[in-house]
Amino acid sequence: MFTAQINIWQGIAIALLLVAIMEVVAIVAHKYVMHGFLWSLHKSHHEPRTGLFEKNDWFGVMGAVPSIILLVIGTSQDWPVFTAIGAGITMYGAIYFGVHDVLVHRRVRHGWNPQQKYLKRMVQAHRMHHVVESKEGTVSFGFLYAPPVRDLLAQLEANGKGKIRSSAKTRTEMDVGKLDLDNAEKYARPTVLHADAEPQGGTRH
Repeated sequence: MFTAQINIWQGIAIALLLVAIMEVVAIVAHKYVMHGFLWSLHKSHHEPRTGLFEKNDWFGVMGAVPSIILLVIGTSQDWPVFTAIGAGITMYGAIYFGVHDVLVHRRVRHGWNPQQKYLKRMVQAHRMHHVVESKEGTVSFGFLYAPPVRDLLAQLEANGKGKIRSSAKTRTEMDVGKLDLDNAEKYARPTVLHADAEPQGGTRH
């Protein structure tokens, strides 16, 4: 099956299917791995970045390795299914970089605030995710799929746990609009009352 010969359209279909599959994998990994046993790496992504890179970038390396291996095997052995799968993972990585790193986190500086419905909801949903800076209590774990913002606000309220990042830090990092952030903090703010919560407006060094 994996060594079968396929035409270009079948290859494109496989690559696009892999993009969809990778989003499901990313949601599960984000929720249960990044916000689970590898929080020690992902934590850096919920704190102000002081340099060009952060520990969380190792997840990008982990994602690139299988795609490179599949592409090398597929092209060297003339196994187009392997090549298509590797291409699909690579496509997802490229889309992830464009949406997550550039559009949302502005690691490549720009002034564009998208108004198109899908892109706007993606940006707002990921900003809701970053309102909570702790391991638990956050929402919206997808990178290319986002539930309606109203549902995320309700989920923040229902979670009832998690440390809330101060407004100034979030705006500095992500150019968050006041309305988006204040609405999220309104619902999540009661969660900062536990003993280890950072005071509102505090500065992380």
